Order: sequence, then C-alpha cells, then structure tokens
Amino acid sequence: MPNPLLTRIPRSEMTERLQRDYDTSVALRDDATLIEVGANAPELLEWYRDSFYAKLFYAGRVDVRTKELLRYRLSMTHGCAYCNRGNSKAALKAGVSDAQLARIMNEDDPVFDARDRAVLQLASQIAITNMQGTLDQTLHNALKAHFDDAQIFELGMVAGMLTGMAKFIFVYDLVEKEANCPIRPAA
Repeated sequence: MPNPLLTRIPRSEMTERLQRDYDTSVALRDDATLIEVGANAPELLEWYRDSFYAKLFYAGRVDVRTKELLRYRLSMTHGCAYCNRGNSKAALKAGVSDAQLARIMNEDDPVFDARDRAVLQLASQIAITNMQGTLDQTLHNALKAHFDDAQIFELGMVAGMLTGMAKFIFVYDLVEKEANCPIRPAA
C-alpha cells in the first residue's frame, strides 16, 4: 500500500466534492491515498478533474473509447495497480471488449484493428519505459490513416499527461504499484 511522506487529509476535513471523490476512489480502487494527499491542494485535484479529464479526456476531438484504450495500455505498461482497477472498468464502459483488455499488451493480436494498433503503438512510444520513443514516419502514417493531425496531437498530449501523472504518483508513493512498475526507490 502507498506510504507517502506528505500529509493525508482526513475525509472529514475535505470539501464535499473531495469527499465524493474519496468515496468513489475507495469503491472503485480500494484506496484513496491520492485524494487524501491531494486534499492539501484541492484546487489542483479540481484542475486535473475539471480541465484535463472533463475538457480533454472525456471531450476533445478523439472518441473516449480510443482514449480509454490508450490509457489502459499506459497504466498496464507502467504497472499502476490503482489505475488499472479503475481504467479497466472505464475502458469496458467505453466499448473496449474483455478480449481487448486481456490482450492489451499485444497490439498485433487480431482482436485489434489497424486503428487500435496505431494507438497502442503510440502508447508504447510515450510510455515511461521507452526513453527512445519517437513519432516516426511509420507510426505517423499508421495514425494518419485514422486521425487528422489535431487528433494525433491530442492523443499525444493525453498520453503525455497520463505518463507524467504516473511518474508523479509513483515518485510521491500515492498509489499501489504492480511488480512491473519501473519506478522503484534506489536501494
């Protein structure tokens, strides 16, 4: 379980909105450490939810199913147990199939079409674990067959925000990590 150095704000001292977020996090992910610590600066949690998620992730130019597929591939790659518990449910709700979730780490599996494969390849390039990641001509061509440049930019920004948040929540020990999480304290 997470053991952050930053102060955990008790649920009773949170705003009503953060109390709802806390309850949702516990129900969906069995943990609310991120909300407890984030309650030190509630305006930042509100920005993340109201601007990033409401205005970009759940709105924007690219359909939500595609962004859920991207997010789940990233969280599985990064080994975020907290994220995976919620992201898998959100992906199913958005139309990603059980078979696709089960095979999310293999974009070449026939359960994925060319559009999904391109998105999963983009996730692999932006993942924390790929320090040589690049949007090369081959990947751009694969994405361009299904998305315009504004949508490709949006997918990159979404993936970048999610990847940066993953690094942050791992470094600050705000979430439960899986064994494959690449962010580990030095011995």
